[in-house]
Amino acid sequence: MNERSWATACDQTRADAAMADFVAAVLAVVKEDRAETSLVSQDGLKSLEIAEGYPIGKWIGSSPKNHARWQRLQSLRNRSPVRSVYPTPDADDSLEYRHEGEKVLGLGAAHFMDGMAVSLPVAREWQAPAVSVERSELVELGDGSLEFERETVEVRHLAAPPHVDEHLGWIRASSLARVATGRQIWERKADLYPHLQFLPRTEAQLIDLDPRWVVPVRRSLERLDATAAAWDPATMHEPEWQTKVTPEGETRKRVCRFEDLDGKLETFHLHARFTPGAGRIHFRLVGEEGKIRVAHVGGKIRPDL
Repeated sequence: MNERSWATACDQTRADAAMADFVAAVLAVVKEDRAETSLVSQDGLKSLEIAEGYPIGKWIGSSPKNHARWQRLQSLRNRSPVRSVYPTPDADDSLEYRHEGEKVLGLGAAHFMDGMAVSLPVAREWQAPAVSVERSELVELGDGSLEFERETVEVRHLAAPPHVDEHLGWIRASSLARVATGRQIWERKADLYPHLQFLPRTEAQLIDLDPRWVVPVRRSLERLDATAAAWDPATMHEPEWQTKVTPEGETRKRVCRFEDLDGKLETFHLHARFTPGAGRIHFRLVGEEGKIRVAHVGGKIRPDL
């Protein structure tokens, strides 16, 4: 939930209409994906002001219809705060989202988790099916130094029922393909990533994956799978990457050697990152099969491990 869309100056009539649209939009998503839809907010819903001087408690008590709407919202409320969707405790130091210069936690969390943001449609800026935000991420360069990488990204967004129609395809596809745990990634890997192969050692890494890292890993694997699907080894020595891929330097290649499927040691020094934090997916290209073989999913490989 976009916290910046609340407590905007407006009259009560407009605030009531905005709440009706907000609830209707959320319930329209629930209708498409009842089992997996939850509403995640930075603060408790009951502490919010719909508009300046108009607390949500007053809105709830103003009519039986509003009370019924409130009960539906409460049934969808995710008890975990919005910060719980970030994968590491130090996320504030390495990843930040801003809209028109202001930090936005809800919009950022929706983008990071490949979800959808929902706003109270009072201000005109929130009356759209997508919102642009500026994303700043601390990344590690090839020489080990750190720098912030900045880009503008689009966040799926809704604030009224018509916006749901814009996202129906994504909602339905996401419902079918969604995995919520690392164990599910492992168990469904053949169906989800038909162009990837996994070394046996990755089973424990995925099963023990931090729950808040599931989506970043899933998205990275999806891009690697799409890369392999479009790769023709007969005409291209290396595929056209659909995610940022970096080779390890010569001094670190020795820590990227693992026993391959045939029992031989191979170097899996190519890696994609998932962030915040030093998340790495190490792999090598298997040209004779047109596949990508994954050897490591987790933190940055340390020489002593």
